[in-house]
Amino acid sequence: MNQILISKKIYVTREMKRKKMIYKTLYILSIFTIIILLVYFVFAESMRNSQEALGKEILEQIDNTTVLDQTIVVALDEEYENDEEDESQIVQFDEAEIENETVKSKVSTSDGNQYDAEAVLSFPRLGITYPVLSDENDRLLKVSLCKYWGPSPNNVGNYCIVGHNYKSGKMFGKLSMAEIGDQVILSDLSGRKITYSIYNKFKVDPTDVSCTSQRTNGKREITLITCTNYGKERLVLKAREI
Repeated sequence: MNQILISKKIYVTREMKRKKMIYKTLYILSIFTIIILLVYFVFAESMRNSQEALGKEILEQIDNTTVLDQTIVVALDEEYENDEEDESQIVQFDEAEIENETVKSKVSTSDGNQYDAEAVLSFPRLGITYPVLSDENDRLLKVSLCKYWGPSPNNVGNYCIVGHNYKSGKMFGKLSMAEIGDQVILSDLSGRKITYSIYNKFKVDPTDVSCTSQRTNGKREITLITCTNYGKERLVLKAREI
C-alpha cells in the first residue's frame, strides 16, 4: 500500500505580519494603560487618606482651641451713657439674645495651614463623624465637611452641610445608605448638642438650590448634600430637630 504524505506549508504574508504587529501593540498598550490606572488609583487614594487625616487632626484639637468669632455690641440709652458707676446698668443676656453668635475653633494642622471649624456632625448608624469647616471651597472639601449655607450651627433655620461622595465611604460616601428616621447629631462649639431626625431624602439637579431655603417655620433643621450619579445629580437629606 502506498502512503501519500502531504505536507502543508504555511505562508506568512505581509498582511498577516501587519495584523500581528497591531495585536501586539494593542496588547502592550492595554497593559500599560492598566498599570497607569492602578498607579493613579493608588496615588489618588493615598492623597485622600492624607487629606482626611487633616480632618481627624481638626476633630482632635477642636475642643481645645475654641474662640469667639463675633462680638456683641450693646447700645445703652442716652441717660446712662456717661454714668459708668451705676451698677444697675449691668446687662445680662440669655441664650435667645446671643443665638446668632458663632463659636469657632481655629486649628493649625500638620500641613502648615489653619482651618476654621464651627461644629461636629455625627451620623452614628453610618459611622460618620467629621468637623464642619466654616467656609466651602474645593481645597476645604478635600479635608472635611463644609458649611454651605444657613445660620449658625443649631440655630433656628436650615443649616446646610456639603461633603464629597467617595466610593471608599469617606466623607459623605455612605450617605446613600441613610434612611428616613435615622438620627444625626450636630454639636456646636458653644457646647450645644442637638439630635435631628431625617424626614426626607431626594435627588436634584446641581443647579437646584431650593433645599437651602430658610423657611423652616421657626424650626431647627439641617440639610446634608453630596454628589451622586457621577456628579450629574445631588443627593439631599433633610433632618429636623427632635
